[in-house]
Amino acid sequence: MKLLIVNDEKLTAETMKRDIAWENYGISQVYTAYDAEAGKMCIEEHPIDIMLCDIEMPGENGLALLRWVRENKKEIECVFLTCHASFAYAQEAISLGCQDYILILSKYEDIGKAIQKVVKRIEQQREKTRYQEYGKYMLKEKLKQEEKEKIEPEKIAEEISAFIIKNITNVELSVDKLAEQFHFHPVYFNRVFKKEKGVSVSQFIINERMKMAASILETEQYGANEVAEKVGYSHYTNFYNMFKKYYGCSPAQYLDKHKK
Repeated sequence: MKLLIVNDEKLTAETMKRDIAWENYGISQVYTAYDAEAGKMCIEEHPIDIMLCDIEMPGENGLALLRWVRENKKEIECVFLTCHASFAYAQEAISLGCQDYILILSKYEDIGKAIQKVVKRIEQQREKTRYQEYGKYMLKEKLKQEEKEKIEPEKIAEEISAFIIKNITNVELSVDKLAEQFHFHPVYFNRVFKKEKGVSVSQFIINERMKMAASILETEQYGANEVAEKVGYSHYTNFYNMFKKYYGCSPAQYLDKHKK
């Protein structure tokens, strides 16, 4: 995560940048700006994730800067620093989507923890977005099938694959459960799917789980045990063996290759 500190007190901004152990709070890069205009320039030049901004500054204040951020549709979270609590300031800050508001005299540890909360909030939102993007093709494929008036077996296979991807994290996902869900005999269900998709239902589930596992591993945000749970494995050993069989290496080895 990249942080921008905006404060007209240069010494304050640089001291916070230097003395707070930002890496402990999920921040990898810190930039500083000493007025709103410099803050805008930094935001245009760098992919800023969080802004730690003083409210009371000469010229445009911090609220005006955040208003500019919102008007320009920048996906940046903001934490305001101020010398004194003001209801009017807090009210406008909340209206601009800022719910983190702390006194500038707070301990560095408290400032760091406030930023850490925002980092976690961003990570959760981004993870949710990734899952949504992962499953979006479901609707697109369904619309394509309807437009082309595909024959029934093809529609069945598409609906099944879409359902599988939407529920890929469900540990109980299986041929029997899916056949029950779609009101088919398991043998017929699997035969139709394999004819249309070229793989069995079980193999399709494995393929999607392994692709998703690799995608999550590559974010470097989760350990292999957590990834196993996120892709529908209740036992890590099962996940490890399947991953190694699918990719020819362990999750740790895969991550090392990705880094290289």
